[in-house]
Amino acid sequence: MRQDDGPKGPAAGLNEAHPEPVLVPPARPDPGDPRSPRPEPPRPGLVWFIARPLALAFILFELLAAVAVVVFLMGPMALGSAERLAGLMVLSAQTWSELPPGTRPDFELELARTHWLSLRENGPASAQEGWHGFYVYFLERALAAQTGIRQHLAHEVRNGEDWWWATIPSGAGSLAVGFPAWRIGTHPLRALTLTLGGGLLLALVATFWLARRIAAPLAQLEIATAVVGRGEIPENLPETGPRELATLAARFNLMAHQVRELLAMRTTLMAGFSHDLRTPLARMRLALALLAERPTPRLIERLEQDIAEMDQLIGKILDLARGLEAEKPVDLDLGALLRELAETAPAGRVHCDLPALPLVRPLPPLALRRVIENLLENALRYGKEQPVDLVLLAADDQVRIGVLDRGPGIPPAQVEAMFQPFQRGEISRSPLTGGAGLGLAIVRQLTEANGWHVQLLAREQGGLAAWLQLDARPLSPASSVNRP
Repeated sequence: MRQDDGPKGPAAGLNEAHPEPVLVPPARPDPGDPRSPRPEPPRPGLVWFIARPLALAFILFELLAAVAVVVFLMGPMALGSAERLAGLMVLSAQTWSELPPGTRPDFELELARTHWLSLRENGPASAQEGWHGFYVYFLERALAAQTGIRQHLAHEVRNGEDWWWATIPSGAGSLAVGFPAWRIGTHPLRALTLTLGGGLLLALVATFWLARRIAAPLAQLEIATAVVGRGEIPENLPETGPRELATLAARFNLMAHQVRELLAMRTTLMAGFSHDLRTPLARMRLALALLAERPTPRLIERLEQDIAEMDQLIGKILDLARGLEAEKPVDLDLGALLRELAETAPAGRVHCDLPALPLVRPLPPLALRRVIENLLENALRYGKEQPVDLVLLAADDQVRIGVLDRGPGIPPAQVEAMFQPFQRGEISRSPLTGGAGLGLAIVRQLTEANGWHVQLLAREQGGLAAWLQLDARPLSPASSVNRP
């Protein structure tokens, strides 16, 4: 009985027309194929990047110093010493030939004792000639200049010591004058090799030490940047070392501090926003439940108030979020701006104290308006229905704007805390007694973003003086006017 070879009918045709795909592993790049992508070579680290030119500079300096020492110091000294030794050898040979034979042995002993020279009638029997040191070549040149005979000094091992011998014309014949190799006592090649080798080693050590010293703060900065990239808060970098690196570390620490503040502000904003929304939402939920049973205009009005309160809170949050947006400065008439803001307040509540002449400065108009509006809103809210003074002062390049009220004021110990989001002088958080607690936070953020300075001071007879200085220099209490 024949077994079924597969499905018949339309299914078979479908399988033949659309066979199942076969998974093929991706092809590996062929190193010999010029079209295949080439892996990028690893980039050298900062230490190697700095050490390579420094090492090259040190090596070139060592070579230049060695050449200068040899050409201008060691060479002339060796040449002068060789000329003096050649003169002594020629003079000794001539003196020996002129002395009576009976006194020559004493002269040879005195010459060996005082000048380490040896005299004899014949040179070494088995002299070896080969490569000599530079000093020996200088001595050969000096002897040739004084005797007129060019010769190579003969080398001999005598009693286990190396000796050099030269044939000097003396009287009617010639005389061999020799000296031990240790009399010269110089090893220029060894000195040059030791100097270059030691200098090169010290140069490499100093190079890598300097490179690591320079690169270490940047490596710490790289690690700290990676920590920030992961959303974590790094430790402060040490602000030490050269001025540029210390400044870079200080700027990074400031940025990290700002990131911490932004994260803390975000947490505070979310917590405060959710907390302040719960109250109107609870009232709206209760009002909706009562509307289902018995609609009344009072409930509808209450719903509209809650919606307006929520809209105001959301607007404040958006103002705070837009605080760091850059704004192009324009020529702004500060007196006209203050008069315009005073006209928006209830009649008779705001008094303007402005200079007689227009005061125009290049400033970002929206940011400045938002700062003064928030300060003026706080002064009107907490001013106990007392008049609020808008003051504009100008001296040289300094411009100050003051918003002065007669409210309860802020204790000095709590002034800095009032600039934090959702901070209020009273803790009820009722919309009837205060705002959302974001006004001064918006003021602080806008002033820091534009290089201004804001200061809250107590007035002499009660109230609060909010002074805005339109430059980055801080205000001193003595220069801040506490208006009565």
